[in-house]
Amino acid sequence: MATQIFVNLPVKDLDKSVAFFTKLGYTFNPQFTNENATCMIISDTIFVMLLVEPFFQTFTTKEIINANKAVECIICLSADSKDAVNDMVEKAEAAGARIPKPATDYGFMYQHSYEDLDGHIWEFAWMDPNGMPEHQ
Repeated sequence: MATQIFVNLPVKDLDKSVAFFTKLGYTFNPQFTNENATCMIISDTIFVMLLVEPFFQTFTTKEIINANKAVECIICLSADSKDAVNDMVEKAEAAGARIPKPATDYGFMYQHSYEDLDGHIWEFAWMDPNGMPEHQ
């Protein structure tokens, strides 16, 4: 069995977050959805648990950061092409995301990112395995 990953993110308004990510083409598992949380399906092995902040707080004694002001992590997902990277970021921007910086093109790798409604950074990257620089 492949290892699965469940990324847990605090959100201020679950309904607005679900509406935002639905516009990007994601679906949600109704078995793990209620007024406090939902399970967003990225792939067969990648899931994002969107948890309202008071519920998220029950999992930790640490302060929840304001992702609009501080960064704890950047979530990076692979894409099949440069166009797929751009398409996702364009969808996100149309749905209300903020674009923190222009795309970066290294030739063998292309990256672009957006900040969701709660300030979490989502990056999409395409890599050309034939164009990778040799490791020295």
